[in-house]
Amino acid sequence: MEVKTDKIFVNLPVKDLNKSIGFFTKIGFEFNAQFTNENATCMVISDNIFVMLLVEDYFKTFTKKEISDATKSTEVIVALSAESKEKVNEIVNKALAAGGKPSNNPIDQGFMYGWSFQDIDGHLWEIMYMDESIIDQSQQLTGTEVK
Repeated sequence: MEVKTDKIFVNLPVKDLNKSIGFFTKIGFEFNAQFTNENATCMVISDNIFVMLLVEDYFKTFTKKEISDATKSTEVIVALSAESKEKVNEIVNKALAAGGKPSNNPIDQGFMYGWSFQDIDGHLWEIMYMDESIIDQSQQLTGTEVK
């Protein structure tokens, strides 16, 4: 049986919900007020992708494990696509201007370009652009198909 789903909700613990909302608003993200209260907010990435920012005490109600200190260790890197290299730079520069910290330097592999930052809680975000026409061309040349 194949597993398929049509939406993704990434849950991230945050120290100060209002500061996190302010940070991500400066980058350009929007929030669903219907799923926002003093414990959590729903950040809209796209029609089918959401990030639930949960105050740490509330986040703890969903797990018996300790919450990782994202400023010291990494459990996940949230990678988001962008429509161009320029958009990658725009998003990361907005994140840095809003108080985020640099993570890795930009990486340009020709067909793929990415740059990353740490949000104000230390979570890693990678913004990437991929020129899919080059991938399509390489598949035609090699006769391979990615499944």
